Amino acid sequence: QVQLVESGGGLVQAGGSLRLSCAASGLAFGNYAMAWFRQAPGKERNFVAGVAWPMITSYTDSVKGRFTISREAAKNTVYLQMNSLEPDDTAIYYCASRRLTVTRGAGDYDYWGQGTQVTVSS
Repeated sequence: QVQLVESGGGLVQAGGSLRLSCAASGLAFGNYAMAWFRQAPGKERNFVAGVAWPMITSYTDSVKGRFTISREAAKNTVYLQMNSLEPDDTAIYYCASRRLTVTRGAGDYDYWGQGTQVTVSS
């Protein structure tokens, strides 16, 4: 059974930083692309960043230069380092996985975590 468990969300002031973690179990980590999506109240779930083996990364334009996605194979964990946070980054952040390649459509992903809330105050 595949499980994705996120952690690291919280409340931070604008300009601050947070690091999200997603621990994966029940899948061959090296064969799966991992991604972060976010969903603000009343809005769609949107792609934030993704990483495919070995370290091929992609980002949505609004977070380039501020967010960094990485993966640690030994721990089956993917991270999202978020710097220079802005109020518009406020959302529930979800970890997701699918085989091999990163795509930007939420419907393409097979497995999802429960989400972690990130709130950025102005």
